[in-house]
Formats: sequence, C-alpha cells, structure tokens
Amino acid sequence: MEAGCDEAGRGCLAGPVFAAAVILPKNFKNSLLNDSKKLSDKQRKHLRPIIEAEAIAWAVGQASAKEIDKINILNASFLAMHRAIKQLKHIPESLLIDGNRFKKYKTIPHTCIIEGDGKYLSIAAASILAKTYRDDHMDDLHIKFPMYNWIDNKAYATLKHREALMQHGTCEHHRKSFRLVYDE
Repeated sequence: MEAGCDEAGRGCLAGPVFAAAVILPKNFKNSLLNDSKKLSDKQRKHLRPIIEAEAIAWAVGQASAKEIDKINILNASFLAMHRAIKQLKHIPESLLIDGNRFKKYKTIPHTCIIEGDGKYLSIAAASILAKTYRDDHMDDLHIKFPMYNWIDNKAYATLKHREALMQHGTCEHHRKSFRLVYDE
C-alpha cells in the first residue's frame, strides 16, 4: 500500500504551503485525473470529492508562513507532507514523493519521482487535494485582505499582487523571508 504525496504553494508570496497524501485502491481509474497544474479549476473541484470518496485514505497538512520563514520553504514542504502522512488512517508501506528530495518520514521507505504528479495517479490525486485545499484557504484569507487579490492570484507573484504589496505593505500571512517586491 503506497501513498502518493505532493504539495502546493511553494512559490507563493503568502499563506501556508499545503501538502496531501493519498492512498488509492489498486484498481482505481479515472481518465481525467492528472497533475493539478494541467487541469482547470473546475476539473480539480470535480475530482476532489471523487478522490476523497474513493481513496483508501487521504489527508491534508500545511506549514504556516511563519514556519516557512523559520525553516525555509523546502523544509516547510517536507513538514506539511509529514503532517499529511501522519493523519492517514492507514499506514502506508511506501511513499511516492513528487519531486527530487524528501526528508524521511519515520521508517517508511520513499521514492522521489520528478514530475511524479503526471506519472502516478496517487501523486496526481495528492496534487489536486493540496491545490484545492490551499486555494480554498487563500479564498478565505482574501475576505480579510482583499487588497492583495488572493481570490484570483492565490498569493503568487502576479503584477497586481506585487503592486498591492508596494501600496499596502505586507500582512501577517506574507512570507517575510521571500523577496516580495522586485526592483523594476
């Protein structure tokens, strides 16, 4: 029984990094399931309840902007993955990690797969859960901080987000260790 793991939000200027771990049944099939970056928002939202209903186990974890600033984004991504894995209702026998690096979780063997979210359904499912849960979180934060337009940019470094940073400064959700304003 293997769990696929992926994260969302590493390159954002604000908000937590989210990660998900998903264990799918061996015979699971879904022709739409793919890397979340290759799907529309509508397709991701359609797939999320299917993944949640049909997975043997799934969980989502996160690491805050403060944790990112303290331990760096790579280690915070690992921390979010560890938090997701810890919540799984079944202990996986192995982990499939999207990317080329991972910090071992307990004694569970892992394999890092570059672009794994396009190669393994369990990693693709994890990418969708991580992305949709993070997007929902940023939509919620947008209500309190509409000036940053997180409802549309999800805290990525868009021109409007950077202009809002120059006009309004940062808030408690911004990653202070990131380069937030660029010299033109």
